[in-house]
Amino acid sequence: MRLTLRQVFWLKIILHAAAALPLLWLFYALQHGALSADPAKDIQHFTGRMALKLLLATLMVTPLARYGKQPLLIRCRRLLGLWCFAWATLHLTSYALLELGLANLALLGQELINRPYLTLGALSWLLLLALAVTSFQAAQRTLGKNWQRIHNLIYVIAVLAPIHYLWSVKILSPQPVIYGLSALLLLALRYKKFRQWWR
Repeated sequence: MRLTLRQVFWLKIILHAAAALPLLWLFYALQHGALSADPAKDIQHFTGRMALKLLLATLMVTPLARYGKQPLLIRCRRLLGLWCFAWATLHLTSYALLELGLANLALLGQELINRPYLTLGALSWLLLLALAVTSFQAAQRTLGKNWQRIHNLIYVIAVLAPIHYLWSVKILSPQPVIYGLSALLLLALRYKKFRQWWR
């Protein structure tokens, strides 16, 4: 049984709520002292993981639509991608403000250059920015065939973002490994596309 437009509408509402409610929880935790002794780190890690989860969810839409024979699911992909960008922006902002201080933009530039895992994170954010800016139909019409080429950058982000996470943790734990393997699996499901590019 295929999803109807009305069901997809309600699914979008559920996805918006699922992406937004963690932000409300984060504010609540901050106000009520539910974070650890280093709340700045907690906020950075939480926002980063949310961005990564939404990136994986975005990548999951196409396989679900194809193998589940639910073409209307594709309509949920943009909203997940935009939420991924929003959380990635919160992640970068929390690092810049809470770790370095608002006025220290020169230090932020230094950090992004001198620490390779931060360079990967910043590059991932810039690519997400390009996808977010061109995610609307007007941009699709303007860019034509180039639109798809730009949005294929999500596969680059799917490699860079998990490496950024793995590289940033001081003690290797299962969580970043699981995110990395999940990204590899979602990329592997597109092996036919990559094989065509290689040819």
